[in-house]
Amino acid sequence: MAVDRTRTLRGALAGVAAAGVWAAQQPLDRRVFGVPYDDAQLLGRLVARGPAMYPIGVALHLCNGALFGAVYANVAPGLPVPAPLRGPLAGLAEHVATWPGAAVISRVHPAAGELPPLWGSRRAFAQATWRHLLFGAVLGELERRLNPPGAEPAPVDPAAAASNGHGSSEHLVSIN
Repeated sequence: MAVDRTRTLRGALAGVAAAGVWAAQQPLDRRVFGVPYDDAQLLGRLVARGPAMYPIGVALHLCNGALFGAVYANVAPGLPVPAPLRGPLAGLAEHVATWPGAAVISRVHPAAGELPPLWGSRRAFAQATWRHLLFGAVLGELERRLNPPGAEPAPVDPAAAASNGHGSSEHLVSIN
């Protein structure tokens, strides 16, 4: 499968936006689900402490969104699922695939004692499900709008274009 750089970049931008929506709504879902888990804090505490922890965590979260979006943009068109469902299903698939890692966090994360317990918590699982569903829905819709079907430019005919941008000189001269 060939990777289209423009499609990939647009997918990465959609992923950043979707991760931004996820991060922005976290204070609300923390109240709704009653779980004080914050992805930016989790990621930020991997590498920093103090006031730099949260901005670094948000940056890492946005980078994860960009990476996921870039891969998604190249894989989604080939999925045998209706286009509006691709993003949400991709988000949920990522959630199901990565949730078992929550069991390991309490043992290997450098700030494990400062994090709420996730593994075994139905509320934390529901919260993470909501976040991944929201991320996938935003990602899928933005990527679909940024990379509509048939958006790839047609190849340029070398005979009709020259380095000056006005076409081949052969096309200028015609004998009537």
